[in-house]
Amino acid sequence: MGIAADIAIIVVAGLLGGVLAQQLRQPPIIGYILAGIVVGPHTGGITVSDVHTIELLAEIGVALLLFVLGLEFSLRELQPVRRIALIGTPIQMLLTMGLGWAIGRLWGWSWLDAVWFGAMIALSSTMVVLKTLGDQGRLGTLSGRVMIGMLIVQDLAVVPLMIILPQLQTPEASVPVLLAAALKAALFLTAMVVIGTRLLPGLLAYIAGWNSRELFLLAITAIGLGIGYVTYLVGLSFAFGAFVAGLVLSESDYGYQALSDVIPLRDVFGLLFFVSVGMLLDPDFLLANLGTVLLIVLMVSAGKALIFGGLARLFGYGNVVPLALGLASFQIGEFSFVLARLGMAIEAISEHLYALVLTTAVITMMLTPAALGLVEPLYTWQQRRFGRERLATINLPTTGLREHVVIAGGGRVGQHVARVLQPLGTAFVLIEMDYHRVMEAKAKGFPVIYGDAAQEVVLEAAGVRQARLVLVTTPALIVTRAVVEQVRRLNPTVHIVARAESVEAMERLHEQGVYEVVQPEFEAGLEITRQALLHLGFPPTEIQHFTDAVRQELYAPLYRVHDEYDLVARLQNVARLLDVSWVRLDEHSPLVGHTLREARIRSRTGASVVAVVHRGRLLANPHADYRFAAGDLVAVLGDASQLAAFQALTAAQLDNPPVVENW
Repeated sequence: MGIAADIAIIVVAGLLGGVLAQQLRQPPIIGYILAGIVVGPHTGGITVSDVHTIELLAEIGVALLLFVLGLEFSLRELQPVRRIALIGTPIQMLLTMGLGWAIGRLWGWSWLDAVWFGAMIALSSTMVVLKTLGDQGRLGTLSGRVMIGMLIVQDLAVVPLMIILPQLQTPEASVPVLLAAALKAALFLTAMVVIGTRLLPGLLAYIAGWNSRELFLLAITAIGLGIGYVTYLVGLSFAFGAFVAGLVLSESDYGYQALSDVIPLRDVFGLLFFVSVGMLLDPDFLLANLGTVLLIVLMVSAGKALIFGGLARLFGYGNVVPLALGLASFQIGEFSFVLARLGMAIEAISEHLYALVLTTAVITMMLTPAALGLVEPLYTWQQRRFGRERLATINLPTTGLREHVVIAGGGRVGQHVARVLQPLGTAFVLIEMDYHRVMEAKAKGFPVIYGDAAQEVVLEAAGVRQARLVLVTTPALIVTRAVVEQVRRLNPTVHIVARAESVEAMERLHEQGVYEVVQPEFEAGLEITRQALLHLGFPPTEIQHFTDAVRQELYAPLYRVHDEYDLVARLQNVARLLDVSWVRLDEHSPLVGHTLREARIRSRTGASVVAVVHRGRLLANPHADYRFAAGDLVAVLGDASQLAAFQALTAAQLDNPPVVENW
């Protein structure tokens, strides 16, 4: 059956390997790689016949993974880690290449082999790191974002490496080739921005209008892989093009739906990738060179871990970030296979070095999930052994935090909330990891903690166990979910209000027990509409009913899917039937000069006076003996008919003399 039989063998073997890994409480990718070793060409028994074709299909898995990564992240969310990503990653690659060159020279290799080896080990595995972070729920953490930022830059660096390395024997010819590649990349990115912002949203809206999930999934996949293929044709990375496509689509209205639809497809092709990695491992070569392989694995892993951890420290990241970055990024990545194949094709490296790099890469990939799982116990031990690293805290009360509000995110939304809470005397603390925003909060006198709200140690410093409310103001769903997960673990009963950018995001947060979700863009649009209708002279009660109907329409998908949301909506609608209206009394109003008791407002209209603004002073729940004066602003609670009756009363004559009644 050819390729069909090979795929069947891989899927069944991957399933068995994943089940075995699950039984042993190991990440599924370990089982996938082991399955690849079993069905690979270097072992007996059932064997995949066409390894090369499987490797080509596995490249689709890499492309889909980066496509999904682009959908999940936006450039805005990578802003806080841009310095270490754009500056630190080139430094890391140069240091790692130097480490590889030193290892190669120590083993007596030629300078050319040593340089190629250094370039190959400088790249970490985007596929393995992302899969492991996702399985362990760490994608939304600061550590995860630092890793992803650096991995993206590493993947982009593959293109110049593929151009420069073959030119080492004739360095004078490499400059124009590199400039040509840079020009291609710039033109491609420009074209993608134009196409992505002007054409793709309209195309997706047109396809979504057919209400065909199959066609929508096909369109999303075609966009991701099609753009990746175009980048390949112009001499750039196939996976890089898929990532850019996802990044562009993430800014559209269909980003979340595209993400939910394409994830199963990504996982299937991702299985092909990990199994193909296992098929590269030759057990005979490993046994024959066991000492050399293990020593190189140790030197590469330790060296890269120290380089990554040291750079995290150098760029100002503390607490768990250096440890997590070192233990997650020490492996050799899948793009190293691309460089290795290129080196073999042009006879720049020997077959022995090729096999050594592949074997080392597979082993380091297999070690990654276990190493990343050691982050928390090692960090706990580090805190006990050397003392807890002090968090940067500013303006925190000396008496401690209790019954306060924790605001995760010190951006514009978080600071607006803080600006309201501060004069009200409500205790709160901001958590922010952008240094410039921390300084802004400090200048305004807000209590703030510099750190990642998805980390346990930061939430503990913010006193989340004693908090009465947690507000998550970050826009990215993946970050919000990571914060909510940690908050729920530390304080399962605390009330959480979160920000969401779409109904799909609201549904996912609901699954984590977050019932109060705010969509800022929607609420801003609704408030602008409300103000416009007020200026156009529409009655306040009519405006309120209109906005209620719009909210009901927006959240309708949630009501249909979740009974709890429907119940909450019904309760909210009952509450909204009792509107509060403010009515100003002019000097001719029949209420002027009469007390609240004398006016008999409740018995006449059914409405209740809940507040009065008299000469600039607010009187909440005024006493029955309060006497109305001209210019008073009266707040009245009731339904639409009761409010209409009160408005009519203020303009009518009091037919009956004042009567004293209980109020």
